[in-house]
Amino acid sequence: MAPLAGSVARDTLRTPGGSQTSAARIHTRTMTATELERALALAGVSAPVHWHEVTGSTNAVAVTLAEAGAPQWTLVGASHQTAGRGRLGRTWVDRPNGALMTSLVLRPTIAPDALGLLTLLAGAAWAEAARAITRLDVRCKWPNDLLVGDAKAGGVLAASSVAPNEVRWVVIGSGVNLEAPDIEGATGLGDLDRAALLGGFLSLMRQALGAPSLADDVVTRWSAVSATLGRRVAAVGLDGTRLEGLAIAVDATGRLFAETVDGPIAVASDAVEHLR
Repeated sequence: MAPLAGSVARDTLRTPGGSQTSAARIHTRTMTATELERALALAGVSAPVHWHEVTGSTNAVAVTLAEAGAPQWTLVGASHQTAGRGRLGRTWVDRPNGALMTSLVLRPTIAPDALGLLTLLAGAAWAEAARAITRLDVRCKWPNDLLVGDAKAGGVLAASSVAPNEVRWVVIGSGVNLEAPDIEGATGLGDLDRAALLGGFLSLMRQALGAPSLADDVVTRWSAVSATLGRRVAAVGLDGTRLEGLAIAVDATGRLFAETVDGPIAVASDAVEHLR
């Protein structure tokens, strides 16, 4: 199947730091169920797909499917979301037809305290797949925002169901901008083969989930594409107090550590600010 085709006009966006990035004004046909199937095939897996031109939230659809027993790798996609959510209760805004919005059902054999690894893994997998296709320097802001420079190109939001000693299912919801929405500080990856990008993401997820040590694989992958490690950050520590320090590492459960005047401290909040 040929890559998605269409005309592209490029707009120049100014990032919060003042630098200019080029984002594509894309005019292409939408994804389809067939393209979702192609993406799964590129990753070497087969599972049900569910495509919606418009839906409230792909995560909400995938959660319902997971609760009903949908198998691992079940994939939900949409051209536009009307009630998309981001981390910390934020609203996700997309440009219809201008983003790759998917939710993936997983049934991993991991301990509940390792769930944080999966959001890190998803962010790293999107960054790796996007870098391979676009040649852009796509990186991850902890825990799972996708950045090009200082501009946000996407993000991940996970949902899960946990029994006392096991993870029943995980839904990995992703939104990747191809065309930047009308939000300050946002950018897009540009015109590309959407199924190939999604297939690359799925393939990397499959590789990591089959690795001898999920924790080691995730920490290595995420650290390699991190925009946070090595930067001064502001966040909230486990004791609830604000901290500032140098982001130095993520541990085997996905926690971020910052070196502060009081020594290394684990970050307890998803709201991490990169400081200048």
